[in-house]
Parts: sequence; structure tokens; C-alpha cells
Amino acid sequence: MNLESPIVTVQKSSAYLFDALGNIKNFEKLMPENIAKFEVIDENCFEFALKGMPEIKLVKKSATPNTEVVLGAASSKLPFTLIAKLDEKSAEETNVQLFFEGDFNPMMAMMIKGPIGKFIETLAQNMVKL
Repeated sequence: MNLESPIVTVQKSSAYLFDALGNIKNFEKLMPENIAKFEVIDENCFEFALKGMPEIKLVKKSATPNTEVVLGAASSKLPFTLIAKLDEKSAEETNVQLFFEGDFNPMMAMMIKGPIGKFIETLAQNMVKL
């Protein structure tokens, strides 16, 4: 299952956004209002839960300076990645788009497609808070 957020233009440089996304603590600012839990485990890992959803632990998997940050599920039960792509348009303007890639059975994919789509859209829209 592959989902992508709308492209969001943020009035920051790609270097600034890359550094901000590289700091796991900043993901709390991106979370939707219905967050029930957010806990930093270490510099590369955090756990969060939205109301009515199970807890999810994300780990920073890789980062390409100023262009991409890749997070992945820490558990193999729900194998997925969340990729933030940064496209600098000028020194103070960057387009950001999030991509969700998961390997789920068709029933699970059908159940989570809507909530995950809304979730990554909210994360992208909240990039302006960084």
C-alpha cells in the first residue's frame, strides 16, 4: 500500500527542515490534535499513539542531507516506512511531501488506508510549525 500527502510549501530552507526532521523530538509538533501519547525513546526513535489506535514505534532508518528523511516501523508486525521528501525551491521556500509505504494484507490495507492518509496529510500540513 502506497500513499502520498499533498505537497506542502514551507517558508524554510531545505537544510533547516532536514535538521528539524532529523531531531525526533520535533515530530511531536507535527502530530494531529487527537494524539494520546508521544514519547521519545532515544535520538533515533519515538513512540506515539492516536486516540483509538494502537501505539506505533518509529525509528529513523536513513537520511539524505537536505532532500530526504526515512522513518520505519520498529516492529515487523506492521512493516512500513514514512518518507519525507524535501525539494528546495529557493533559499527560504521548500516543498515537502510525505510518502507512506506499507506491506499489508488487503483487509488491513482497506481498514487503515483512510486513517493513514489523513494522518500523513496532517503531518505534512503541520510542517509549517517547525
